[in-house]
Amino acid sequence: MTQFFQAAAMTGERIFLYDTTLRDGAQTQDVDFSVADKIAIARDLDRLGIDYVEGGWPGANPTDDAFFAQAPELKRSTFTAFGMTRRPGRSAANDPQLAALIQSTARAVCIVGKTWDFHVDVALAIPREENLELIADSVAALKAAKGEALFDAEHFFDGYKRNPAYAASCIRAAFEAGARWIVLCDTNGGTLPHEVESIVRQVVEEHGIPGDRLGIHCHNDTENAVANSLAAVRAGARMVQGTINGLGERCGNANLVSLIPSLMLKMGCDVGIRPDDLPLLTEISRKFDERLNRAPNRHAAYVGASAFAHKGGLHVSAVEKDPSSYEHVAPEAVGNRRQIVMSDQAGRSNVIARLREMGMAVDPKDERLNRLLDLVKQRDTEGYAYDTAEASFELLVRRELGEVPDYFTLKRFHVTDERRYNAKGELVVESEAVVRVRIGGTEYHEVAAGNGPVNALDTAMRKALEPRYPALGGVKLSDYRVRILAAKDGTGAKPRVLIRSQNGDGAEWSTLGVSTNIIEASMEALVDSYAFTLFKGGVQPRG
Repeated sequence: MTQFFQAAAMTGERIFLYDTTLRDGAQTQDVDFSVADKIAIARDLDRLGIDYVEGGWPGANPTDDAFFAQAPELKRSTFTAFGMTRRPGRSAANDPQLAALIQSTARAVCIVGKTWDFHVDVALAIPREENLELIADSVAALKAAKGEALFDAEHFFDGYKRNPAYAASCIRAAFEAGARWIVLCDTNGGTLPHEVESIVRQVVEEHGIPGDRLGIHCHNDTENAVANSLAAVRAGARMVQGTINGLGERCGNANLVSLIPSLMLKMGCDVGIRPDDLPLLTEISRKFDERLNRAPNRHAAYVGASAFAHKGGLHVSAVEKDPSSYEHVAPEAVGNRRQIVMSDQAGRSNVIARLREMGMAVDPKDERLNRLLDLVKQRDTEGYAYDTAEASFELLVRRELGEVPDYFTLKRFHVTDERRYNAKGELVVESEAVVRVRIGGTEYHEVAAGNGPVNALDTAMRKALEPRYPALGGVKLSDYRVRILAAKDGTGAKPRVLIRSQNGDGAEWSTLGVSTNIIEASMEALVDSYAFTLFKGGVQPRG
């Protein structure tokens, strides 16, 4: 891959970016954007500096209608509407879909049209020549009304492989009608990068569509779509379409979050995004997942939490000397950060690096390092995976070094779950937790009900702790995950619980617990979260 990018260096070439998240991405299963969501996402894309932000399809649904009625004023991006060519049997002037596009608040319009003869024959069931007229008439009408029209050549690659002459005649009709961009779409998503590169070259060299009027939009299999997009740019295309985090129907879309740094940092292209704004990429990607109420992909290229994580001791030792030994770009360039992971594979270099990240300067010859390394490896064999729980690791180290105060001690707890029918005949399940907590020299006994045993325990613990430690009031549990270790043991297996917490400033941290009892594992993770909050906040223990 490195050789490919070196060979494809295109320093200074202007590549335009077109985001389809608000329309194409909204077609993802289980994704449903509100108007407020669409406004916030459009503003983030504008802040980043995306050339075109496609808002959706005016007239297609109430959400899109409401969004276009109150679309935000974009400062850097061109707000664009999406639609389709006029219907057969109607003129461009009398087509209601084109009228909705023309009347929209968008500054540009992108329409989709058929370029695969199979679809023209079967889906539209009209003569092929008539399809060319639909394309030309629609593009001309929109260009006259809006000043800028784009044409999405649907199923272009499948159509070109079956009937090159007809597919080429479709995009030429749009080109000659004045389309600013002719976008070649790999709609079904089965085309491979070498095919994309070859066909795009033919379009430029044999069919006379200039590269500065040619775009690419690849669906399905996000990783392959990114490779296809880069291949198209290498072959001459000068615009790429995609979505944030590759969101889209079926397997997804070309992921702009991966494409942008690849184009800028690897191929030397000018994509209209300022280098100082490129670090926004990680923030925007993660905010987007938060908006969808889903955990970000830790292993996502460039922006994932593990994209610059180093676990093997040999790797960490080299990275400590020169990060470029195991990093293809600086994590700060895309707004990410380096992580040194602790596990049973860790060496002294890992421990030293992690301690340095925690603000602890330790002499590499300090004998305590060996003890800490042995402790981490022992805990790892028991199921404690500290590579995903940075807060629990820091507490482990600082407790071993005697740096964590005795804020409180959980003396005992029990949880009762009751499944019953209420007075209305409705089935309900209720949880009640009882805890005994010692703070200083005083024991506190608290009882609380909750939505499940973990919520009940959290509520009971907070009743005991928050009056003495108000700093805990601004902390909430943002994620809760359970992984079963040694699943072959069935119901006797050992669960590992990972809890992610967040404070009012948006800072997040992870803690974990391991036990054959899932409630005990959850409680261990909760207790670590409380202790970490107090320690990092510099809170003094209460007497």
